[in-house]
Amino acid sequence: MRAGLLVLLTLWPLAAQESRIPPNHTPESKIEVEVPRVPLLFTVTDKKGRFITDLEQKDFRVRDNKKPQTILAFARESNLPLRIGILIDTSNSVRERFRFEQEAAIEFIRSVLRSEQDKAFLVRFDTAAELVVDFTHDAEKLAKGIRDQRPGGGTALYDAIYYSCRDKLPEDSPPEQFRRALVVLSDGEDNLSKVSREQALEMAHRAEAVIFTISTNRSGMPLEGDKVLKRFAEQTGGLSFQPFQASDLGQSFENIANELRHQYFLLYAPNPFVADGRFHEVEILTSAKDLRVRARKGYYAPER
Repeated sequence: MRAGLLVLLTLWPLAAQESRIPPNHTPESKIEVEVPRVPLLFTVTDKKGRFITDLEQKDFRVRDNKKPQTILAFARESNLPLRIGILIDTSNSVRERFRFEQEAAIEFIRSVLRSEQDKAFLVRFDTAAELVVDFTHDAEKLAKGIRDQRPGGGTALYDAIYYSCRDKLPEDSPPEQFRRALVVLSDGEDNLSKVSREQALEMAHRAEAVIFTISTNRSGMPLEGDKVLKRFAEQTGGLSFQPFQASDLGQSFENIANELRHQYFLLYAPNPFVADGRFHEVEILTSAKDLRVRARKGYYAPER
């Protein structure tokens, strides 16, 4: 069933296209407008954070800009190939714990990548964002790229997210066949990016990327950077972690790996559809009690 679903998805347009009127058209001629389909990958957990993986389509409702929608397709996806970007802050602010963070990131990559089915790339960012290792299924190549980094300089966090979502994650398509995610290790402070926080977030929405953030703040007090990281995660359907002890960092990576393997998929056509190029809020609700649905908060409609 899953294979049939994915074949069908490749035939459904993800952008609105208005057919041209032939020069000799009659009053009876019709203008057909294809409505885009919105694909959503999401997870469901109980109060204790345990994954719930046995729900059916009837257990969910979708609202687009607060208007109820009809679900066209639904599946429980636990084995989608992964496309992951590892974004590592190499600025001066992370110097004290940088070595341990490197080893934890390497362990995460080794545990989550499955042969050639999954691929990841590595981006470092301090004064600027730089691609260190392009998409590869070779965990050891990524590990070497991580070990070769040294901290120093300022922080261009937003540029790193923007670049990764614009230039790297969209390389494989259609997006319904992959689980796209960014894992960001940073203190959330940005002082050198050329793009704004909202521009970076918009690009993440357009790439349909889920962002997981791991804060390097060890002060014991929530700082402004933590709020920034949390916003990126919440808006894209990811999670934000703040491991206060070194031993907690490995657990954060393990939680992300589990999250990537436990998701649902649904597809709907916005009704009414408005090709305004604007951000449209989406909400997935479940009739099951005391459960939490985590998904991206919306999408940008195509513009005519």
